[in-house]
Formats: sequence, C-alpha cells, structure tokens
Amino acid sequence: MEFNHYSVMLAETIEQLNIKPGGIYVDGTLGGAGHASEVCKRLVDGRFIGIDQDEDAIKAAGERLAPFGNKVTILRNNYCNMKAALTELGIEKVDGIVLDLGVSSYQLDTEDRGFSYRFDAPLDMRMDRRQTLTARTIVNEYSEMELFRIIRDYGEDQFAKNIAKHIVIERAKKPIETTFELNEIIKASIPAKMRQNGHPSKQTFQAIRIECNRELEVLRDSLEDMIELLHPGGRLCIITFHSLEDRIVKTAFRNAEHPCTCPPEFPVCVCGKVPKGRVVSRKPILPGKEELAVNSRSKSAKLRVFEKE
Repeated sequence: MEFNHYSVMLAETIEQLNIKPGGIYVDGTLGGAGHASEVCKRLVDGRFIGIDQDEDAIKAAGERLAPFGNKVTILRNNYCNMKAALTELGIEKVDGIVLDLGVSSYQLDTEDRGFSYRFDAPLDMRMDRRQTLTARTIVNEYSEMELFRIIRDYGEDQFAKNIAKHIVIERAKKPIETTFELNEIIKASIPAKMRQNGHPSKQTFQAIRIECNRELEVLRDSLEDMIELLHPGGRLCIITFHSLEDRIVKTAFRNAEHPCTCPPEFPVCVCGKVPKGRVVSRKPILPGKEELAVNSRSKSAKLRVFEKE
C-alpha cells in the first residue's frame, strides 16, 4: 500500500498555521499524513491529533508518523465528530486545524475503490467502507430527478439531464455495476464534439462521490464547531477543490467575522452576536507555479484561513 506523499499547498498551509512548539494541532483529513508530518516536525512538547475515516489512510499515516511517538494520536472517525472526539481525549481547545478536502491521491489510484474513471472496478466510492451507501446504490436506485440534481449541482455538468436520463434507460436493462459501464453511458450522453475538454466522466464521478460521502453536508455542519474549538489566535486552514466547497467555507468564515444580523439602518447592534475572529485570507491562497507544474491535482485548490479572536 503506497500513499502518495505529495500534499497540496503544503508550504502555504504550514506557514498559515503559525505552529507553536507546544501547541495542539488537528488534521481532520489525515490521508497519507503529508501535512501531518510537517506539523509534527515543528512540535516540541505539543500534541497532534489526526482524524480520517479511511482505514487504509489510518494504517499509512500510522506508519509515517510512528517516529513522532506519543505526540501523535490517530483516530478513525469523520471530522464532523471532531468536537466529541477531542472531548473524549480531554481536549477542549486547540491551536490549529487543517482540512484538505476531496478525494486523496491514494483513493484515486487504488483501483478497487471505484473512485476513478481510469480503472474498471465495482462502483464503490466510499471513503469509509463501514457505511452501506455506495456509488452503485446511487447509480441504480436514485430517481432520474435526483441523479440530475446531483450531477448538475455537484458535478456542474451541462449535460446532467441527458446523463441522468441515459443512466435510467441503461439500468432498466440491467444493473450498472462497474466504473467502465458508467463511463460508456456518460460518453454516449455527451455530444462527440464536447468530449474534447478532459475525460467526459470526470464531473459525474465527482458528483456521485460527493453524494456518496455527504461531503458538502459534513463540511457545512462542522465549520462552526471547528471555529469554536480554537484557542484565541488559533487558526483553521481549509483547502477546497470544488466551487461549492469553497463557497461554503467562504460564507462560514465571513459569517463568523461579521455575525451581526441587525438591519443596516440600526445605529447600534442589538442582536448581541459578536465576531469570533477574522478572515486571514481575503482572497483564497492559490498554489504556486512550481506546484502546478508538478501536481495536476493542485490546479483547482484554494486555501482559506480563519483566525480565532
């Protein structure tokens, strides 16, 4: 099992975390522990907690972080349960949190996980293989309207309606079992002249993966908790790869900085909502030219940073 150790926007994230040698830091999407190992190198008497729901990630990260000994605690969990998980460890506040959202290079490159349209594999796409909902269930059991909504909203695919219609037609003949079967259906749904812009399945696969793992709901439901978990001066660094994720993070950060809900004509605030901190990155931080040249996955990456007051 070989995890790709290349972490997107590694230098930028570490710089923005402002790591204190004695601080407590959490990575909610541990993956291959690329960000984690850089955080741990900077800790003297600090503590690091890594969270991931993927058992393979837990194993790989455990091996990579073993040299840091008892500074490190690794939990198999979803980051949406971060607050409860930290409470169980007796931790109330932390100095920094990192989320690197989306699918890991390892998950994409492991053929039997069904995340990638490049390999013929069963339709799975679960980040946590303990859950029952799979990509196969979504493709074969969701209504045409639900499929259209997912592919349109999460895949931002202009041919969403046609793709959903073709999936429903084909699954009536026989269940759709594999990634390559789905590839063929998607390809047939898109006009030939429109297939030049990258792989025709890219957006639909992304959409099904987001739905399968409830990625946007998990993010939306977790941001407030994570801001609350920070010590004053603590930072939350989030790397997104999708415009919907980025919008959720941007909105949550803005609301935490300007929570007042009073009408603008009120001379003074009466709602009593006070700012929780400040948005460090007015505009998202983007990967540098060097990184873009060596890591195509970083192309759509955006880093946003919030600092607790």
